Amino acid sequence: MKLSKPMHALSVLVGVIGVVSFAAAVFGGADNIVFGVTKVDALLCAGLFMLIAIWLQIATIHHMMLEKLGEIV
Repeated sequence: MKLSKPMHALSVLVGVIGVVSFAAAVFGGADNIVFGVTKVDALLCAGLFMLIAIWLQIATIHHMMLEKLGEIV
């Protein structure tokens, strides 16, 4: 199986987790607690999830190009 397929699925999953945690932090309750942490921590985690998803997408594109050339990693 090609490595790019699970990498793409993982990046989509991490991106969705980032979007959900961002939405929960922004639209959360007035007590400044989201998922057991403060809103600031939840927003920072959401940003990190987004960056990880972007990094995984770039790695997926790189692996797809290598697979196209026949240089399977």
